[in-house]
Amino acid sequence: MLWLSEVLLQEHDLDSFDGLCRKIQERAAQGEMFFRIDVKPPFDDTPEDWEDRLEAAFYKPVKR
Repeated sequence: MLWLSEVLLQEHDLDSFDGLCRKIQERAAQGEMFFRIDVKPPFDDTPEDWEDRLEAAFYKPVKR
């Protein structure tokens, strides 16, 4: 299970919400099956619909 707080702690070089979305997509592509949102991302550019966008990023396949 992938926890949002775990991603934020492990990927401390992230500096934007878009970067976080890309990282969530990468983790999903690596085989994570479930995604839990347990904290709000601390970025200035975090949109109001951030939860929906993170879930969409998790279920959207990574384009290579």
